[in-house]
Amino acid sequence: MIEFLSQYGLFLAKILTLIVGILITFSAIIAIVQKGRKQDGTLVITNLNEKFIDIRDSIQEETLNKFELKHWLKSQKQESKQKKKAQKNAKDIRSRTFVVRFDGDIRAFEVTNLREIISAILQVSAPKDEVLVIVESSGGFVHGYGLAASQLDRIKQHHIKLTVAIDKLAASGGYLMACVADKIIAAPFAIVGSIGVIAQLPNFHRLLDKHNVDFEMHTAGEYKRTITMFGKNTDKGRKKFQEEIEQTHELFKQFITAHRPQVNIAEVATGEHWHAITALQYKLVDKIQTSDDFILHKIKDSNVFEISYEEKQKLSDRLSRNIFQSLETLLLKLFTRKSISAN
Repeated sequence: MIEFLSQYGLFLAKILTLIVGILITFSAIIAIVQKGRKQDGTLVITNLNEKFIDIRDSIQEETLNKFELKHWLKSQKQESKQKKKAQKNAKDIRSRTFVVRFDGDIRAFEVTNLREIISAILQVSAPKDEVLVIVESSGGFVHGYGLAASQLDRIKQHHIKLTVAIDKLAASGGYLMACVADKIIAAPFAIVGSIGVIAQLPNFHRLLDKHNVDFEMHTAGEYKRTITMFGKNTDKGRKKFQEEIEQTHELFKQFITAHRPQVNIAEVATGEHWHAITALQYKLVDKIQTSDDFILHKIKDSNVFEISYEEKQKLSDRLSRNIFQSLETLLLKLFTRKSISAN
């Protein structure tokens, strides 16, 4: 039975390698064909004040009787006149709140769009304005999330107030981004923390060796490759790899300390995660609040705009991304031993 599973696993590995090779080749061909074609993106701006007013008006029209509706419309008309009168006075110009959503995957693909949005906001923002970034991410590659955090720091450098909202999840690299904010709000059961570093990969050396498959790797530099999937790993390589992980963890801790000195980093940098209610006690977040409530509060005295960036991706880029995401899902299914769920 074990022999059968071994053979079957090797067969699946070969099939997977063949499929990935074909898809990557196809992606490369499309990239060559599309080379030189300009790929533009477009900023999409939604006035949330108008959006919520339309929703409110629709509900009122459907739920109030004729007398109530007439009275309510009259009051709204008077309120509108007062607002227009106030807006004529330069001193009463309302501030703006810009809402940005970041849905991060393991490679932080969204950072490309994030940098475009932030560059646009910084060209028009004033000190009285505010940026709300709704972060949704379990983290991923250090360099990707490091760049995403740096993009948020640009807002701070321009002296614009930055608030980060965590509605569901901002862990590891996601929290690396969140900690830059002047203020962090989070829904009660949002997952926060995971201030740690992880690196894991399977090793097929014994399987290849059993089937007399040679694997060669040529490098220049003693530590160019410390750990490999197919070669035989050494204790020296493992030790060096662990040192690199520890160094990254130390940088992570220093970054959080610099942006949130109120946090006891020794207490929270264990790789653990917490629900926001507990994270508030550790000062990882500042307030229990959803992004929805934050926005509804802001539209009372601020013009609120949600800004997104829609990039016209090349077919090859979309294909490559889909390939990676499919492989990521497959690897997670194969190697993830534990999951968290609420029943």
